[in-house]
Amino acid sequence: MQRPQVLIVGGGSAGWMTAAYLNGALNKAGREPRVDIHLLESPDIPRISVGEATIPSMRHLLAVIGVDEMEFMRATDATFKQSIKYANWVHNDNTFYHHPFSSMRTQPLDHLAEEWLRSDRSIPFMETCSAQPIICEMGLAPKMLGQWDMGPPLNYAYHMNAQKFADYLRDFSVARGVKHTLANLQDVQMKAEQQIGAIVTDQGVTLAADLFVDCTGFSAKLIEKQLGVGFEDCSQWLLCDRAITMHIPYDRFYPGMVRPYTTATALSNGWIWDIPMQNQRSVGYVHSSAFISIEEAEREMRAYQGVGCEDLPHRVVNFKVGRRKQNWQGNCVAIGLSGGFIEPLESTGLYLSDLGAVTLAEHFPFAAEDMPLLASRYNRILSNRFYEILDFINMHYCMTQRTDTAFWREVQKPERITERLKAKLAFWKVKPPSAHDFQDQWFPGMDAQGSHDGFSDMRAAVDTGGLWNHESYQCILYGMDYLRAHCAERYGPNLPATQIHRAILQRLQMARHKLPPHAHWLQQAVGMPTYATASKPAGWV
Repeated sequence: MQRPQVLIVGGGSAGWMTAAYLNGALNKAGREPRVDIHLLESPDIPRISVGEATIPSMRHLLAVIGVDEMEFMRATDATFKQSIKYANWVHNDNTFYHHPFSSMRTQPLDHLAEEWLRSDRSIPFMETCSAQPIICEMGLAPKMLGQWDMGPPLNYAYHMNAQKFADYLRDFSVARGVKHTLANLQDVQMKAEQQIGAIVTDQGVTLAADLFVDCTGFSAKLIEKQLGVGFEDCSQWLLCDRAITMHIPYDRFYPGMVRPYTTATALSNGWIWDIPMQNQRSVGYVHSSAFISIEEAEREMRAYQGVGCEDLPHRVVNFKVGRRKQNWQGNCVAIGLSGGFIEPLESTGLYLSDLGAVTLAEHFPFAAEDMPLLASRYNRILSNRFYEILDFINMHYCMTQRTDTAFWREVQKPERITERLKAKLAFWKVKPPSAHDFQDQWFPGMDAQGSHDGFSDMRAAVDTGGLWNHESYQCILYGMDYLRAHCAERYGPNLPATQIHRAILQRLQMARHKLPPHAHWLQQAVGMPTYATASKPAGWV
């Protein structure tokens, strides 16, 4: 029997992550081919390549692909990421909190959040249940140079050069059986309604397949332009629609350390990401075009770095927050920007491509007749996860207490908060988030009430906690000082001092003696060059 044919249209991170993962998961990295994978990449369309921070799920993707971590880090200028540091989100006063990847859960019951709320809250919540915020502030790597002997390992993700990441996955995949064609898409041939038959290139070559993956970015050449799948605009809840980006090379601007975390610093009309790699930092000011001009945003971004960066080139990226109404339509699956976009405040840009590829492998249609059923469940999973991300990022904005600009006053208005998030926040006034707050079981064949009498995929989206569990929600809620007035009213003024769990203090003591500075680990383990120290960025907190 002929193997299923997959044609991925579009390269970049989304295309090559999809090709590499499908090959790893379905073909055992080319050792046992079950699916023929072909990627068509335009030699003329530049990659956007600004998604340079990841979340820990990236480690699963790399493991399935079969990538060696050290080789990957050398090839992509990668560094470790243990947390996201949020500066100036609550007030414009240089305060901050961390959203780390490792935290402690007390057994048999976890009462850490309740105990913190009943204390004077003089220590940030996450510092009472995770060693990583302080490890990050000390600038330490999440790994030892020798064999690990610090108990449970620290969880981490990566920062990396997105261009080099796509090139690395390309070379890795082609060497293991993925076919690669450099040409432009010129025409699409249909074989039936909502069924693509083949792609015709500008070189006159016709490429047929059973399944097509649209990785053509914002242009969405297959899923939208050919199949007409609509786009759901979510800009009502996330107002930012533009980013100005810049790379800051270490040979001129090395700050003396490589932060082992991503920094997200709130500015006047949005926020700026600060992502360290082995040879440079990437910064990008995500902002709302309705509140600030391109010229003003550029000046604010350069002021964040400080004097001397005036000659560094910058890019402007316009975007619209929203999702494709169906990620999988007919025999076409949209992965990456063609499937939707949400601002990368929690480093979800590459994650959505990761999720699309992983879920497609899990729901791969080896038989054509199974495609509609698999597509229904795939669409349900992707839509649930998108709304989970939307609510979680929306939460960062709506709980700010900043009133210094019109932008920050606007994002707090009730009409800027999703109805799902309003319900969650109301519920979490009664009790802290817990694991059972995130449950959903729905499959094609169930109606809106969950029975099996009819078929409907119109059931409202549900946050399953699949990406951020109750601990992550606690982190942001209490990092943003949620329930401050409520706690004062309920528990009164004379509250006990906040305590840090003894296990956290012990872990920090070990970290000080056993974990090397992040830059030192990179220099010793993956060959990061040594740079002369310049001044630290003006906007660092």
